Amino acid sequence: MTLAARSLAQLATWPDLSEAVPSCGNGQALSSAGGEIAHFHSDRDVDLRLTVRAIRRLERDLRRFAAIRVVPGSSWVTVRLDGSADVDLLMSLTSVALKAQQGPPDDGRTAPCGCNDVRGVGFVRL
Repeated sequence: MTLAARSLAQLATWPDLSEAVPSCGNGQALSSAGGEIAHFHSDRDVDLRLTVRAIRRLERDLRRFAAIRVVPGSSWVTVRLDGSADVDLLMSLTSVALKAQQGPPDDGRTAPCGCNDVRGVGFVRL
């Protein structure tokens, strides 16, 4: 079982998350009452909707992780799952994403867009 498949299976057991069809049409997704949370695009790449507000607040810390790709203007970050520490990071950030969706909506300074995979800015696939 790949790290992404294992992560998806684990997150799907969380009471606030349910499996869904991703709006981008690629892979598998998880949603909450507030909308889509995660898109599992490959065996290693997961796009996670943190919200623009949460990304701004955490950006300095997020950029320290080699497993995280932050895309300017996107409410999504891409997580590259290369090891168990990356899975732990995804689990923690999913909690942040759920909390962020419960807060006020993003302030509209950036145009709403799809996940990073749709934008063609995920990690280079090898």
